[in-house]
Amino acid sequence: MISEKDLAEFEGVPYEERISRVEKLLEGKSEPRPFELGLLLALKMGQELRQGKELGSESGDLVASWVGKYSEWTVEEAIASAKEFLTNPAALAEKIKAGFKKKAEEAEAKAAEAANAADSVPAASAETPADGRVAESEQNG
Repeated sequence: MISEKDLAEFEGVPYEERISRVEKLLEGKSEPRPFELGLLLALKMGQELRQGKELGSESGDLVASWVGKYSEWTVEEAIASAKEFLTNPAALAEKIKAGFKKKAEEAEAKAAEAANAADSVPAASAETPADGRVAESEQNG
């Protein structure tokens, strides 16, 4: 998965190397997220624009290669993410941050739930062994 840290590191990396890093992150993934594919597509499209090539002249082949590998929904979402990267990167950055924040909150909630569950389990008393047997003094009592 591409993290916020990965994205921050990309800012100081030369453009060509950014593409190879994303390709390497996606290498061997059978089910990449549309966002990850969209990032690669946006970088490829940006490369075309920087080189003065017609948009889609190379990135179109990339999308065509996805059609047989991934679901139609995944490809469409990847294209939408790429467009968002190119046209409104600030809004996409906020969406990414919100996603990371939501995951962190969910993890905190699970941890708190687990801690509460552990606190609510009664501890075995000194009188009652953990295996549920009744202490000898209670049997004779």
